[in-house]
Amino acid sequence: MALARVRAATRADAPTLAALHRATWQAAYSELVPPGILDGLDALQLQQAWAEAIEGGATVLIATEGDDPVGFVVAGPAPEEEVAAADGTLPADAAHTVLVSTLRVEPRWGRRGHGGRLLATAATVLREAGATRGVVWVPAQDPASLCFYQRAGWDPDGTVRTLDASGRPLRELRLTGPLTLSLT
Repeated sequence: MALARVRAATRADAPTLAALHRATWQAAYSELVPPGILDGLDALQLQQAWAEAIEGGATVLIATEGDDPVGFVVAGPAPEEEVAAADGTLPADAAHTVLVSTLRVEPRWGRRGHGGRLLATAATVLREAGATRGVVWVPAQDPASLCFYQRAGWDPDGTVRTLDASGRPLRELRLTGPLTLSLT
């Protein structure tokens, strides 16, 4: 295996991240959303969204193996609605909680530790900025992602939401866990 690493993304990575975004989402979510939705992901819009995320203060990391980009993570301060209980009350640590917006590894590079490196590196960066806990929303029908986060010590907290995926309900579970992750 070539040298694997995680680094901060730059604006120059936006086209690469857009391509990875499209490929990983098509692989991960093709069974969960109506046909055609993922095919409609526009490359230029994705590039712009990635550039805005990188320049907007989010923690955006890219995983590489050798010279090949293989995955990404985006995380940052969690909006109140992302950490609130079902009744709208905020936990005591809401100000120190981050949201992992997305973490994906291209399937052909899977099972090589890239996801763990991305999550552990993001956790370190965010912990150093004062965060203590993370949350992530995972489709209930995505056992691989659920297992990944649970192996990292993140568990469902009982909060569920249902999104409208172009007429098809998409049920997501909120998982939460510490940012004291380390690679083993």
